[in-house]
Amino acid sequence: MFSKFTILLWLLLHPVYVSLTSVDYAPQDNSFKVFIKLYLDDFLLDAEQDESDFLSSETKSKEIIESYINQKLIIKADNRILAGKVNCLEISNDEVKIYMEHKISRRPRVVLVRNLIMTDLYDDQSNFVIIKIDNFEEGFKFTPEITEQVFNIRN
Repeated sequence: MFSKFTILLWLLLHPVYVSLTSVDYAPQDNSFKVFIKLYLDDFLLDAEQDESDFLSSETKSKEIIESYINQKLIIKADNRILAGKVNCLEISNDEVKIYMEHKISRRPRVVLVRNLIMTDLYDDQSNFVIIKIDNFEEGFKFTPEITEQVFNIRN
């Protein structure tokens, strides 16, 4: 009984370091629609940003986020690195929700994802990614030890 209580207490006190990302191919405009959700305080620490400065204007916030994500979440489609553009940014309840678009020239056959979000910050960071292209859908858990995954898209 005491050991179960100790484990439960440790889990409650131990913070969770996690980000969620979805990468969805949109054939109508040949792009990836990328959604990223992470905690504001962790992002500010990893991006080395001051909260008041970051939140000073929506334009500045989008620029900082876009630069950070393009450095920390690398998406290569058929061996071409894709730069993302922030379409929408929502900040509430200590969470950051980022909606981005990465333009591509055609439906990819191979997609490489490198996820470095907060991997230098926390040893137990987990970055969950789901990639969806037509009927292909696969999830992957990135960690500080495993930061890259290749997805071979089946027809």
